[in-house]
This record gives sequence, C-alpha cells and structure tokens, in this order.
Amino acid sequence: MPLYNICPLILQKIIWIPTRLSLKFFGHLEISGLENLDGIKANVIFACNHSSEMDPFFVPASLGFFSKFSPMFYTSREKAFYVNCGWRQIFYGGLFFEMWGSYQVFPGLQDYGKGLANHIRIINDGGNVCIYPEGGTTKDGKLRPAKGGVAYLSEQTGRPIVPVSISGVFRISLKSFLLRRRHLAVHFSKPLYAKDLLLESNDYKSAAQVVMSMIENGLNLP
Repeated sequence: MPLYNICPLILQKIIWIPTRLSLKFFGHLEISGLENLDGIKANVIFACNHSSEMDPFFVPASLGFFSKFSPMFYTSREKAFYVNCGWRQIFYGGLFFEMWGSYQVFPGLQDYGKGLANHIRIINDGGNVCIYPEGGTTKDGKLRPAKGGVAYLSEQTGRPIVPVSISGVFRISLKSFLLRRRHLAVHFSKPLYAKDLLLESNDYKSAAQVVMSMIENGLNLP
C-alpha cells in the first residue's frame, strides 16, 4: 500500500460509522445498485453529479465499512482557489485535503495528462478515485455539461467508470437535515469502459457526456 493511502484510510474509517448513521437517520438515505459493483475485481473511477459540498461523503458512506474500494481519493482545486471562500479556506485545498484523500487537478493547461497527473498516478497505484465530471457544483440543481477528464482517466488507466447518482442534497440546509425533511438517495450504475465509450475517436467530452446520461438516469429512478 502506498504511504499516501494510510491517512485517508484512517480518517475515512473513523468517520464512516457516524456518517452512515446520520445519513440514514436524518436523511433517510437509500442506497441502490451495489450489485453493479460485484463483478469488479480491482479499483474504479466513481463519477458523480455534484450538487453540494456534502457530496464527497456519500460514496464512502454508501459502501461497506470493509469495502475493497476504500480509501477514496478526490479531485480538488489548488488552495489559492479557495482564498475568498470564508471559513472554507482554512480547510479547503492544501495539506488537510490531501490527508482526507483529495488531490489537486491543474485546470486550464489544455492537457488532460498534465491536469490529472496526480489522479492517474493514484489509479495506477491501485487507488479509487471519485470525480465530478461537471467540474463544479450545480447552481440551479440541473446537471451541467461534462468535461472530458473522466473519460481520459479511464482510457489512460484501463479502469472502469461507475456512474453514481446522488439525489436529495441540492441546497440542503442543516435545519432541514436535522429535522429529517430530506430523503437522500445514492444509486450506483453499471460500470462503463473508455474502450466502449470512445471507440475509434478521442472525443473525451462526448464519452463523458454518456457517463452523465447514466448519472441522469439514476437520478430519475423511482
């Protein structure tokens, strides 16, 4: 196990029980589609919609305590990006994020390989990555167009993408959560492989949009 796995593994295990219990009790959390993970032998790329700062907690909390997909690694912006984010700048980006398992992406380089260098390394080391193809949180509750990074990651590493649909969390407040007014749900769809999405082309954005379509289908389940 790479040394950088140890701290995220410990921290994520410590909070698993309180997170799982609180999401179940206060958020009426429903989890579906776990059977779609049964045939996967190694690490994966989880691709989720992004509607809340709570989203990073959902995938680990929805998997088992002893899940083979633990620890989870995430994408984040550089620390300077959060400098005008109030109290968040204390925790967001930098060392604290890395301890949790969140590593910087390098946007604006017009080069997926350089922009996602940290996460390619993590996946090739056997780590599981959770990525948000929209590139940021939704402002209106609707899915945003996908960026191509998730398809590039899959193509470069050969690992499958598991679309994950998280619902019920958009604009959630602490009050509505504690008063149990929200019904949260997480759905895991069947894994997708870049070789099937890209075929003969290198159109990563179109391939990523197929992933987003799967996420949307999961959001519309009854």
